[in-house]
Amino acid sequence: MPDLNTLRWDGRPGHYEVWFITLADRGSGAGIWLRFAIHAPLEGPADCSLWFAAMSPDGERHGAREKFAIERLDAASAPFRLSLAGGQLSDLGSTGAFGDIAWELRWEPGPDRGLPVHPLVERARLAKTMLVIPEPCLAIEGFVEWGGRRLELHGAHGAQAHLWGARHASRWGWAHAADLQVQATGEPCPGDWIDAISVTTPRLGREIGPSSAVVGRLLGEPFAATGPLQVVRSRAQCALTSYRVRAQDGARRLDIDVSAPREALVGVVYEDPDGERLHCWNSEIASLRCQVRDRSGGRPGSWRLRETLSAPGRACFEYAQRSPIPGMTTHIGA
Repeated sequence: MPDLNTLRWDGRPGHYEVWFITLADRGSGAGIWLRFAIHAPLEGPADCSLWFAAMSPDGERHGAREKFAIERLDAASAPFRLSLAGGQLSDLGSTGAFGDIAWELRWEPGPDRGLPVHPLVERARLAKTMLVIPEPCLAIEGFVEWGGRRLELHGAHGAQAHLWGARHASRWGWAHAADLQVQATGEPCPGDWIDAISVTTPRLGREIGPSSAVVGRLLGEPFAATGPLQVVRSRAQCALTSYRVRAQDGARRLDIDVSAPREALVGVVYEDPDGERLHCWNSEIASLRCQVRDRSGGRPGSWRLRETLSAPGRACFEYAQRSPIPGMTTHIGA
């Protein structure tokens, strides 16, 4: 199996590929999203780009993107290294600069890997987009600069993921948290993390979904609801400022509730290789609550609440759909 970050693009048209980093800084309350992207349309030359977004609890939002010729892209594996114009990404961190934005991020690789797409689904090529999470739970050191502001990072919780495909879903909700705590006491849960994705896709002339995959480590124990039946049977509701999903892995069930105020959302536009667009709203300072339930030994369908975990103002959230939403600002993209 190739390294989870290995470049998948073979140079042909009809492909997009993204590596991204998310983090939330407890001290300032700020959230950061960095994105390295390849866009190879069905018609016309391929390009690559660097994306940046920042948001704060006071409503400050900043978004920027710069495109480059595809010749500015270089990648290597074993060890992984990606160079995209002024940005660098490796298994140990990322550095870069474009416009008034600069960053230097360092981390130590963790033990976990996130695989939301089940191997059976991958082999059958049922997923139009593949998502892997090489580093779902990071402690990030370094700094980020934008708009004349400098944010020093000392163990900021974050993640690094990689996705690729031929076409985005029609609609989705997504959440990730790597800075969880026990809601009742505020006690931190080191090493715990959660990632949930619910997608609606076109099939045979109609929309199918949402189908949900949830992976993570909760209360120190791994969780994976990614099998074909688990994905179909999960329940989810996706909206502009909220996301709810229920998933089950054996004798454990998770009920996840995410909220993101409008003033914390950065609006972006994604473009598929065929030219169709998606409108997306992203926040790295959403709030997440996760109820962890274990199957009770009593009557069938009985569940016992084990613990409620939360990430107040420190969770990632994204909602996307094909049409724009009136009144919502676009910060990145046409």
